[in-house]
Amino acid sequence: MLLPLLCEDYLAHDAPILDVRSPKEFAQGHIPGAHSLPLFTDAERAVVGTLYKQQGRDVAVLEGLRIIGPKLADLVHEARTIATGGVVRVHCWRGGERSASMAWLLDKAGFAEVFTLQGGYRTFRRHVLESFTADRQLCVLGGYTGTGKTATLEYLRDLGEQVIDLEAIAHHKGSSFGAIGEAPQPTTEHFENVLWEALLHIDPTRPCWVEDESMTIGRVKIPDGFFARMRASQLFFAEMTMEERADRLVEDYGRFPPELLAEAIRRIQKRLGPQHCKAALDALAIGDMRTVAIISLRYYDKTYAHGTSQRDPQRITRLPASQADLRGLAQRLKDHAAATRAHR
Repeated sequence: MLLPLLCEDYLAHDAPILDVRSPKEFAQGHIPGAHSLPLFTDAERAVVGTLYKQQGRDVAVLEGLRIIGPKLADLVHEARTIATGGVVRVHCWRGGERSASMAWLLDKAGFAEVFTLQGGYRTFRRHVLESFTADRQLCVLGGYTGTGKTATLEYLRDLGEQVIDLEAIAHHKGSSFGAIGEAPQPTTEHFENVLWEALLHIDPTRPCWVEDESMTIGRVKIPDGFFARMRASQLFFAEMTMEERADRLVEDYGRFPPELLAEAIRRIQKRLGPQHCKAALDALAIGDMRTVAIISLRYYDKTYAHGTSQRDPQRITRLPASQADLRGLAQRLKDHAAATRAHR
């Protein structure tokens, strides 16, 4: 049975999703949890697309049939492997020929129900972007580099607070050193998709904690609507000495190859200044990671202080923090956040 669904109904269903777009389209961004089952390779899609533009739909469809004909049995086999219950969701870019062809094939192959997405993936993308304009209760955890904000977010989660780790979604810790030890970053498009999915699990009647970030995390950009909400929310700033923060950076980054650290230092050479850059590289060469950390922190502290200065001072709560008691910091943050909400 073939059943076209509107976007919200399609997403609410729990059947496996088959994305029949090309591998390149899938890599650019996809519905979280979807399986890639392309009708065409990237090269084949380019051929069919060119024919469509130059010679029209009929010629393009005929060429498409020639390409996928030998693949039909394999496509059905793989779909059955993924959707063992015989119920599946299928989509392409526009909700056009590719998803319709796959849906027809699976229906004829005996699938009990095949759901297609009206408007395709581009409709899903509109849904995702519109979701970021919603009003949300955010609590923003700030603090200079090396404060242990990611660990503190985990302690907040342990205390029952709602948390979204933006840096984990972005596969980047937000500085020149932030990609070291991380998986390759997603595209901004797919970052938005994964953030949308994370927000689905957040109760909008309760606050959600996020880390204070600039608009970009590495190469990915936080959605405008969500970033505006972060900037308008209460900032809870954890204050910690530079000495403790330097210890944290040495612990976090000292295990990585020196050549990767040197590349990160050179990326901020213009902002560090030639003397500080040389001093950091010289210290790295002799294994003096603490000096590298101190030099880097002086630069990042200035950058972060500038960003904080642009916030409403009435929306900044400062709390003392120590690496030895991040769990205690999390409890104080939770208490302060509750008191702040109570006074509004």
